[in-house]
Amino acid sequence: MVQYKKYPEEKEEEQVRCILVCAGELRTDRVNVEDGDFVIAVDGGMESCRRLGIVPELVLGDFDSAEGTAAEVIRQMEQKESGRVLRLPCEKDDTDTLAALKEGLRRGYREFMIYGGTGGRFDHTLANIQCLLFLRNQGARGYLLGKREMTFLIHRERVSFPPAAKGTISLFSMSEESSGVTIRGLKYTTEKATLRNDFPIGISNEFIGQSASVEVAEGSLVCMISCEEEIDFIPKIIPG
Repeated sequence: MVQYKKYPEEKEEEQVRCILVCAGELRTDRVNVEDGDFVIAVDGGMESCRRLGIVPELVLGDFDSAEGTAAEVIRQMEQKESGRVLRLPCEKDDTDTLAALKEGLRRGYREFMIYGGTGGRFDHTLANIQCLLFLRNQGARGYLLGKREMTFLIHRERVSFPPAAKGTISLFSMSEESSGVTIRGLKYTTEKATLRNDFPIGISNEFIGQSASVEVAEGSLVCMISCEEEIDFIPKIIPG
């Protein structure tokens, strides 16, 4: 099980989170579930939960991607523990992932770790990146996670990374413009730059073995981290 590292100055206090296991490419052989976390299997993500021995508190979706043993497990749960299954209509405005995030928000969760939310169909991946912005607009935060990749949103705040962070880091403006972008401690640095959503200048920066940070004064940046090794940290968010 991956144990995400804390920064030295962070207090050791329980972080209660909502874990989503979705139907996309899991891209990892382990899901970090800690005591107190609330796990939602999203549609075909039930198969990943079953394979990894994870028992979700809730199974949610229209179940168009749930097949075989996973579909049978869901049917049995509906019969025996109907409160743990939320079946959605196939024709709806919300994607299954967005519906699961709304359910987590309704239950009071504000940090969401999303596995199986990338890969497969690109439109599903893009929809899940938009879901990260939805969470920020609700005062919450989400991370799309794989074994060697992480995607999250930086919205009018500063994010810092430990010296041990490795790999590439790419920044893309979700808004038309993201201004006051300051990058420190990476291979390529800048002060109070402006990134636009029609010019991918923020792609393929690199960690260089020292403390690093990215700040945006106005707008929203999608941050994508890719590493040849397993990512075992969550960046520290410093509100603007």
